[in-house]
Amino acid sequence: MTSPLSTFEPFPEPPALILEYLAERSAENSVVDSPAPWDLGALPTKLIEPMSAWLDSVCRWLNGRYAWQPEEVIPPCWTKHEGLAYEIAALAFAREDAYAEAGSAVIWHEQYNRFLTRMNKFLGKAGDECRVGRHEPRPVRFQLAAWPASADGDACEPDRAKRVEELAGR
Repeated sequence: MTSPLSTFEPFPEPPALILEYLAERSAENSVVDSPAPWDLGALPTKLIEPMSAWLDSVCRWLNGRYAWQPEEVIPPCWTKHEGLAYEIAALAFAREDAYAEAGSAVIWHEQYNRFLTRMNKFLGKAGDECRVGRHEPRPVRFQLAAWPASADGDACEPDRAKRVEELAGR
């Protein structure tokens, strides 16, 4: 008789390139002064593609193991929610570390629950649409593009604020 636990899928392994990057960063005699791999915006270009593929497999794994309610599903458009992508990366790397000890694994599950709370707050009402494959950009009336140019003269695209107002029906 086969044990029911034998059908459990393991957590996705990070790609070799990412594991090499982690090893270089953590080596005692390392001269590598590089960003943490969960700091997605600071990663070297060569790591972006394998990181994206791995994090997508992590999301699929988490959804398949833990998502029993709609609000627990990480939406397929997670990469279009930059803040959510950073959260997923940190959660994935934290899990890698947490499973070294049983107590740490319990703490990781508590972190996962807090992640779900933050994800749902972040997604708000749009999360329902995203979870069924109908992603929409940030709600128009909250577009950050409406902000005036920054003090250093870095202007947004001309007339963007006007277009935002038109889209919002003002």
